[in-house]
Amino acid sequence: MKAATDRFMAMKGRGYYSKATTGAKDVIDGATHLVIEAVDRMKLADDGRIIRLSDMGAADGGTSIDLWRKVLKHIRSRVPSRPVELVYTDLPRNDFSELFRIIHGQTDIRSYLAEVDNVFVYASASSFHRAIFPPASLDLGFSSTASHYISKVPCDISDHVHMVGAKGAERARFAAQGQEDWQTMLLARARELVVGGRLCLFNFGIDEEGRYLGHTGGVSMFDTFNEVWSELAGEGRITRAEYRATNFPQHYRTVEEFIAPFEDSGSDVFRSGLRLEHVETRVVRCPYARDFESHREAEKFARDYIPTLRS
Repeated sequence: MKAATDRFMAMKGRGYYSKATTGAKDVIDGATHLVIEAVDRMKLADDGRIIRLSDMGAADGGTSIDLWRKVLKHIRSRVPSRPVELVYTDLPRNDFSELFRIIHGQTDIRSYLAEVDNVFVYASASSFHRAIFPPASLDLGFSSTASHYISKVPCDISDHVHMVGAKGAERARFAAQGQEDWQTMLLARARELVVGGRLCLFNFGIDEEGRYLGHTGGVSMFDTFNEVWSELAGEGRITRAEYRATNFPQHYRTVEEFIAPFEDSGSDVFRSGLRLEHVETRVVRCPYARDFESHREAEKFARDYIPTLRS
């Protein structure tokens, strides 16, 4: 039986994730205006009540730090009397110690905590596939580059390491798991949101042209991972069983899979009251490829790029 993802998964800690994963930060920084626009549509009253925000699948919090600086300042300008709770969530093995060091300004990452008053930061080690907050207590839920992680791997992929390379019944089982987990996540958030609350979800997926992370033209990252791993099996450095058992616990959804629960009036998600306000796809340029065009140093590119693959 495959273990549940929350029993073994965690991003590498001690600040590694934020320093290595600049591409995810570019995604978040580029989407900040969408979160601010969602806040504006909430029409918050300046009535002194607590506002609760969540950053789900936050890792060490470094990639979203600048987004929250801008969002918190915007909220403070609109409702100066309201205290703000910001709850970071991730899996139990996450490095929450590093997260709090970053938020409290004990690293070289600039924190927002001293810049916005009346903000209180907490953490929850609950998977977003589970309930995190009491019913009707969450004003704004945010998650970025995280919801492609599924709650469990449904099967081994016989000739690849990622579902984008799976075929037939194996691909279908990943799609079914991804659909089930997406609905579970949305229903949990629907119960937690206040009336008029918003979810801002920025996800890795497969766009209208079939592009996805590591496959936007040229060499395919996951095919390369698979080729290298298969070579190690062929050389006897790992066993064939180890090769077959190596599967990313991820499902990259298409746009149609993302929006289906919102468009089907008979779905539990639709009946919960959640409605889709906006959806779009973007290809975010690889920052390491962009930098390489300037410096043209292969060794520097490798030093910079390989850690983000590991992260």
